[in-house]
Amino acid sequence: MITTSAPEYRDLFPMGGRLMGLDVGTKTIGIALCDAGWSIASAAQLLHRTKFTADLEKLKALAAAQDVKGLVIGLPLSLDGTDSPRTQSTRAFARNSASLGLHILLWDERWSTQAVTRTLLDADASRARRAELVDKMAAAYILQGAIDALTMG
Repeated sequence: MITTSAPEYRDLFPMGGRLMGLDVGTKTIGIALCDAGWSIASAAQLLHRTKFTADLEKLKALAAAQDVKGLVIGLPLSLDGTDSPRTQSTRAFARNSASLGLHILLWDERWSTQAVTRTLLDADASRARRAELVDKMAAAYILQGAIDALTMG
């Protein structure tokens, strides 16, 4: 199942469970993981994209190794909240990722990359270091926002 509703998604996991967050780009996929109790998200790794089937196999292996119960995929909406070509591409990625057998939450990621980049600039990270970290940190930012919403009320 694919949803954009945090309450609907939360109801699918009455016992919680580890979630994997994805920041899907054209060249890379930032990956983050959270604990089974949904308290904190951590940047995990950066996957350099190749063919979709190969990327999906890597995600499947990581999900199995980490006992992941669900996916949170960042949805790159336009600033006004409407779909863009990237949004459509991400929705297609989510539909194709459904073959992993995991429930998927599409989560608004409009400000994730900017927030993470600002944090890295404030930390005086070099341009090369920022490039290396931004996507997986954005995935953690997306996942943290989602788990914060999932654990409210």
